[in-house]
Amino acid sequence: MRAPLSVIIPTLNAEAALASCLQALMEGVDAGLIRELIVSDGESTDATGATAQAWGAEVLLGTPSRGGQLKCGCAAAQGEWLLVLHADTVLAAGWAKEVQAHLGSTQPAYFQLAFEGGGIPARLVAGWANLRSRLLGLPYGDQGLLIPSTLYHAAGGYLDQPLMEDVAIARALRGRLKGLPVTAITSAE
Repeated sequence: MRAPLSVIIPTLNAEAALASCLQALMEGVDAGLIRELIVSDGESTDATGATAQAWGAEVLLGTPSRGGQLKCGCAAAQGEWLLVLHADTVLAAGWAKEVQAHLGSTQPAYFQLAFEGGGIPARLVAGWANLRSRLLGLPYGDQGLLIPSTLYHAAGGYLDQPLMEDVAIARALRGRLKGLPVTAITSAE
């Protein structure tokens, strides 16, 4: 049986942050969860593509538009489940066990947001984002998205837009999203 997850990461000059994101994903490789890693790059001028390839990722090139990049990456994905992460997001240790347990459902999910650095203002923003997700079912892209590929397509997928693509897909999935007890640690920048 093939591994169930396709990981899709949109990038634009993400060389500095990408290795930490990918390192955290190795837990999923070791657990037999990750089928493929797709980096959808928006014309980076740094070594983002080379970094991604060094980690074994398939790199897709396109114009910079996070929604368009995610749409392209998800279209290329072959896994039963899509795991969408930002390049500056690191899943906390233990994520693979929680995701493995969740794969028995058909429900899309998101992670709990925390920021690396940023002090009290960042903690307040993360607290608000987690509360908003729980009460309104509208997580941000920084929280990651785990979604069955069939549901992704049925919901219309990511829209080709430069910003707020995360809100658009969360609205399409509203009422179905579940918060997983795993922290997604994202750069406060």
